[in-house]
Amino acid sequence: MDYEPWYQHKSTEHDQILSSRIRLARNLQEVPFKSKLSATDASANIRKLEDTVGKINLSRPMETLVAQDLRMVDELVFLEKHIISPAYIQSEMAKGVFVDMHQNVSIMVNEEDHVRIQSVLPGNDLPRALAKAIELDDLLENLLDYAYDTELGYLTACPTNVGTGLRASYMIHLPCLESTNTFKELFPIIVQSGMTVRGLYGEGTKPMGGIYQLSNQVTLGVKEAQVIKDLAACAEQLIEHELQMLSKIQEKRPYYLVDKAHRAYGILQNSRKMGLEEAMGFLSSIRLGVVSDYFEYNADITIYEIMMEIQPGHLHFAAGKTLSDLDTDLARADYLRTKFK
Repeated sequence: MDYEPWYQHKSTEHDQILSSRIRLARNLQEVPFKSKLSATDASANIRKLEDTVGKINLSRPMETLVAQDLRMVDELVFLEKHIISPAYIQSEMAKGVFVDMHQNVSIMVNEEDHVRIQSVLPGNDLPRALAKAIELDDLLENLLDYAYDTELGYLTACPTNVGTGLRASYMIHLPCLESTNTFKELFPIIVQSGMTVRGLYGEGTKPMGGIYQLSNQVTLGVKEAQVIKDLAACAEQLIEHELQMLSKIQEKRPYYLVDKAHRAYGILQNSRKMGLEEAMGFLSSIRLGVVSDYFEYNADITIYEIMMEIQPGHLHFAAGKTLSDLDTDLARADYLRTKFK
């Protein structure tokens, strides 16, 4: 059992990997895929999942999934917590999301597929994240008729997900590769491994604060265990390159990164207006120092949780209203001063 949200766990501060996530794409038999889904069928999907989730909650009371009624600001908060996706927000179809109380397990209804099961854990823990997702998937499959082909496997809206329907990913911090502009040189290694790199919130988004999502591209004909093994191997290679670059920077410019982290800390202590990308860059410098043991940061909140709390949705939610761009930057600076005072 995981008794706190993954992003609050101290293991997010231990190394380059912040989180491990598993998503399983599933569709209902004899219901049109999303591109041809009618409003009536979309609503029926939600009712079916509500009924099914209610039944499985009886067998897993400690991890009860609760339906969320999201407004615009709430949707942004859930996106920033990686519970829902940009595609979910953009969809005008009837949709729903179910989340456990610690926000580590969730189900999206009518995103790209009828059902998207998700499990997220802090740090490098893909096998356990997979086990938790499969446990929930098995409970659902006992009560739902999934679209499945004996030769192809699970049928999905996007052909790249056909088979296991599995998307495994690491959220990984690679600030030295980013700052030296050498990350692009590693793309051939990533592609050859059958992996892809996306931004902070997945497909169609950009990295911020040196944080990337590394995930598998292939699901057809590959077993779940092999997917996570290959992903872990690719992540290990990237981290090795990151540490090599860190060592080179420290050797050539021994005080550069230490000074950069302390300057970032001082700016966050005193700034009155702060843009998002600028703030993420400063926090990235501090996190690099913490992980590399040349900067001490003692607080009851992780660097990544601070990164999440300064996103627009969280700031709007805290204010109880949608803020202007200027007011968002002012609120961000106010929040950061409280954390680095």
